[in-house]
Amino acid sequence: MLNEKDIRGLLTYTSGEPVLSLYLNTEPSGGNADAYRLNMRSMLKGVDAIADVQRIEQYFNQEYDWSGRSVAVFSCAAEDYFRAFPLAVPVRSLVRLSKQLHIKPLADLWDAYGGYGVALVDKQGARVFYFNMGSLEEQEGFLGEAVKHVKKGGASSFPGRRGGTAGRTGYEDELESRNMKEAAAFAGRFFESNHVRRVLIGGTEENIASFKNHLPKIWQSLVVGTFHSPITASHTEVQAKAYQIGEEAERVREAGLVEAAITAAAKGGAGASGMEETLQAVSAHRVQTLLVKEGYYASGAKCPRCGLLTAVTQEACPVCGSAMGRVLDVVDSAVIAVLQTGGDVEIVHENQALEAAGKIAALLRF
Repeated sequence: MLNEKDIRGLLTYTSGEPVLSLYLNTEPSGGNADAYRLNMRSMLKGVDAIADVQRIEQYFNQEYDWSGRSVAVFSCAAEDYFRAFPLAVPVRSLVRLSKQLHIKPLADLWDAYGGYGVALVDKQGARVFYFNMGSLEEQEGFLGEAVKHVKKGGASSFPGRRGGTAGRTGYEDELESRNMKEAAAFAGRFFESNHVRRVLIGGTEENIASFKNHLPKIWQSLVVGTFHSPITASHTEVQAKAYQIGEEAERVREAGLVEAAITAAAKGGAGASGMEETLQAVSAHRVQTLLVKEGYYASGAKCPRCGLLTAVTQEACPVCGSAMGRVLDVVDSAVIAVLQTGGDVEIVHENQALEAAGKIAALLRF
């Protein structure tokens, strides 16, 4: 299953020869293996990379088990390079032959489905899950000491009066608090070990609030949503709820980033908007977060010496004077450049403000 290490490995690959990138949707509900093989061959028909086409066909005929919902394949036979990643989430089928790997669709999937940590909590313990790219990767549980509610005679039925709340004791409150504290610490270690990027919490409103309050600050800041759920819920129920809430939270977060970038750009601050302004910031390694409309691509040019990116056709680099090289998708080149320099990439869905700003913007480091 695709992980962050795989993404980084793809980013570090460079080639002097054309690379064939193929994304194939293999949703079981959309057909069988024979139908998808036929679609794959149709996509590759006419591609001027015979050895790569043969290697990819070999993979689908002999190696791929057709159990996933899509697959990403990268081949450069001239340099004996081949990578294939079956995916548990769907992707739009496409083929691309160029001097660089076409990884923008993977960046989109990673942005939407990568690194979810979920905790289901009650007064005694917690179950924690790690979902990545549509699959359950890890799950563990913590069980604290049982909380036994014993009604004690003489307690006032009004909170705050002597004797406490009817049916409760100070020991029970202390035990519940200790269980929550230990469960939150346990969840924090689990999230850290799995490099979780966002957190969701399920349970009752009271238990969620208590658990979140006990979480280390770093994980509190990554909580993107909560939901009502029994601690006994199945992992498929948890996953469906997590992705639903995560998607809603992601849209709100994306809108905030877009607004911040466009506002900063308009004020001459740490923001850029529009193609050329953003590409200039990418070329100068100033981009902290690149914001790109889903499905957006444009042809352009790249300087092989200094790395300058532009969507404007020109023969010589305005920075170093070298001959510019054409690139099929300058947006994909920008995505790779930002990720290689430690920045983040957000593939933004259905945002009118970004559309109006030129479909691309950025928050800058300086």
